Amino acid sequence: MPVSNLTLVERIARVLAGRAESINAEGDDPSAGPNVDETWHEYTEDALSILRTMREPDPVMAAAGDPDVWERMVEAALNVERAVEGAGRA
Repeated sequence: MPVSNLTLVERIARVLAGRAESINAEGDDPSAGPNVDETWHEYTEDALSILRTMREPDPVMAAAGDPDVWERMVEAALNVERAVEGAGRA
């Protein structure tokens, strides 16, 4: 399975920024990539809210795998973000 070099919070924030910016979603920019690179930080709190909501798997998710592993993985993603925030964003 591929592993991303970006944190989960950054990936979610980039999706949210892309939806707001791109003409393919709710925005009006036909080439939103550079804008997303500059603005995704503005969506970090929204991304964290989404991720906090995802800590508890629903019944279908729990039946597909180990709910404890899922929760630990989501908590790990949140802890990485706390560390990044504590160190200051680049």
